[in-house]
Amino acid sequence: MITSPSTLTHLNPQEFMHLSHPPRLIDVRSQVEYRMFHAPTAINLSLPRILLGRLPGLKWLLPDWFRTLPKDEAIAVICLTAHRSPIVAEQLVKDGFQNVINISGGMMAWKESGLPTQSRQSS
Repeated sequence: MITSPSTLTHLNPQEFMHLSHPPRLIDVRSQVEYRMFHAPTAINLSLPRILLGRLPGLKWLLPDWFRTLPKDEAIAVICLTAHRSPIVAEQLVKDGFQNVINISGGMMAWKESGLPTQSRQSS
């Protein structure tokens, strides 16, 4: 089997938004942080769930959509200030994802850039 080398790219929020085909965006913050504000297309899957879900017997922590992601599908990660997302991005590359994007500056840079956000209040 021939596999492509994995790449980890760092883009700021504006660069990400200017991609012609932006990849799936995963917000790796906690649910509480995500509900406060997030990028409109972001899906929440926290750093601890991603890291723990890699361990034998704990794959159930990961949602089906994540477990079945093709390794050649581009994927982007974001957190609040770009401290957690690089950890996840590097782990995704180690796990064989071939095209991983880390959003530098995180959601704080996203908001400062004037890009749209959404909030989800708990019900």
